[in-house]
Amino acid sequence: MKQARHPDADEMELVAVMAALSDPIRVGVARVLADGRERGWGELRVPVAKSTLSHHLRVLRDAGITRTRQEGTRCYVTLRRDDLQDRFPGLLDAVLDAAGADNVGQHVELVADA
Repeated sequence: MKQARHPDADEMELVAVMAALSDPIRVGVARVLADGRERGWGELRVPVAKSTLSHHLRVLRDAGITRTRQEGTRCYVTLRRDDLQDRFPGLLDAVLDAAGADNVGQHVELVADA
């Protein structure tokens, strides 16, 4: 299988990051991943079809917000908090804090038994 391309931190563009974080589903995924743990795609409870979730995760990866790792047929995702902090200091925390205050993305959760 083809490996996903992840932009280096210095390749991340502010406009791409902001565009990726302009969707409530993607903000919700970022909120769930903000605990720093790697999550399997199957652990994410998202109110969209699997193909739509795959699209959202690709947008986040292409912008440099997440890193995807494939292991066999399973995919795992992590938030690139350190890279985002280095490239755009304070941006991710500001977005996550505002999203939490406004309940943006609250419908994205972890599967309880994962």
